[in-house]
Amino acid sequence: MLTIVNPSTDPRFNLAAEEYLLHHIDGEIVMLWRNEPSVILGRNQNAFSEINADFVRREGIHVVRRITGGGAVFHDLGNVNFTFLPPSGSGGALDFARFTAPVCEALRALGIEAELSGRNDLMAGGKKISGNAQCVQTMANGKKRVLHHGTLLYSVDLDRLESALTVDIEKIRAKGVKSIRARVGNIADLLPNAPDVTVFMQRLQDAFGGVQRGFSTEEREAITRLAARYASWEYTYGVSRQYDRICRKRFPFGTVEIQCSAEHGVLTAVHICGDYFGVRETRELERTLEGTRLEQKALETALAHIGDYIAGATIDDILGML
Repeated sequence: MLTIVNPSTDPRFNLAAEEYLLHHIDGEIVMLWRNEPSVILGRNQNAFSEINADFVRREGIHVVRRITGGGAVFHDLGNVNFTFLPPSGSGGALDFARFTAPVCEALRALGIEAELSGRNDLMAGGKKISGNAQCVQTMANGKKRVLHHGTLLYSVDLDRLESALTVDIEKIRAKGVKSIRARVGNIADLLPNAPDVTVFMQRLQDAFGGVQRGFSTEEREAITRLAARYASWEYTYGVSRQYDRICRKRFPFGTVEIQCSAEHGVLTAVHICGDYFGVRETRELERTLEGTRLEQKALETALAHIGDYIAGATIDDILGML
């Protein structure tokens, strides 16, 4: 296994680094990294509904969109992020248990009893200490490859975390608790004589093992060029459009919001967002739906492969929202 040592704390560089590794360095890879205060949006989310824009702007917090699905998360230097990349062709399906198992094992070796809970969280001491996300992409060799990454809340400023994120009340209610603060906790609070976050990060890296190296000059230059996209307003916020109908619903597999317009019984514009996961780009589904008649059989045909775009969803789930 190759362990990438990445000292960068720039969220745009770090997310670009993941994408670079995904497409340019095959084999089994793990990378640990930290970000300056940032809100990291899921691939399919509406940025304007996920952040407290005034607080984020006032505090100078970065807002960056990642290439994986799932929900928005807050990062600061008290949060350690991990990225796993298996060799291409070693599996092309979303599988959170596969990649969180070595993290739980490493945490147990450090004295933290962690376990996978629900769809994509790690729990310890009754609190959420980690959120995880994945994507599956096709490589130049035609094989599928999974990118899995997650957070480890070690000594995060939980007040800033709560203030930066706009809470989805339905999601919190579904968890049976009253606020983000009640759900999440720091790993450092579970450790007697907790070390500094950098020491924790090094111990975790040692637990994963592998051959360690940093990025070469050529790799850093390529990643920096790629990072320009992550820094762009267009990529993070997109172009706003007006829609005639908005329907938002929470399912066991995540929240889905559909914004659409129709003329003469035909869908003319569709935008789908949420904190769901999928192995295909949602924009493909939007293009399939645009131009489709609002008639059951036509919609069922357009939604035939819905599970590829929104994992766990059925045709009936989405039909009920159109």
